[in-house]
Amino acid sequence: MTAKKLARTSLLCALALIVHLIESRIPPFFPFPGIKLGLANAVALAALLSLGAGSAALVQTGRIILGAVFGGGASAFLYSAAGGGVSLLVTLLIYRRFGRRLAFVTGAAGGVAHNLAQLCVAALITRTPQIAVYAPVLTSFGIICGSLTGLLASLVTRAEY
Repeated sequence: MTAKKLARTSLLCALALIVHLIESRIPPFFPFPGIKLGLANAVALAALLSLGAGSAALVQTGRIILGAVFGGGASAFLYSAAGGGVSLLVTLLIYRRFGRRLAFVTGAAGGVAHNLAQLCVAALITRTPQIAVYAPVLTSFGIICGSLTGLLASLVTRAEY
């Protein structure tokens, strides 16, 4: 990794952390618990679109770890690691297939994967598999919010070319 790429990756990691911490302090917009826009994921997706998979993985991992240290603790780490990790894997697979031309689809798939992974963690922690009835709501919001983050990442990274 070149010094320039490392510096840009580090700045994006810091930006993702700041966005994550700000977003965690905003009261919910929706009447359903746990629904957020996921703007920190837009930063990780922007890293993927502009710097590649390695940088996206570093941004996502750094944001998850530092977000838990600065604003969440062990429980938040479990939810973030599951959601962010699965989301990153799905995002990388779809990006590898379609590239940047369908960033909104990549974002939507990542949003759905993120929500469903966190739902699985919630079911394991609470030992309440019935929580799965919440999956359609989370899937719907994952598609909507993920599409928006994908579109945002695409627009922001397009400006640098």
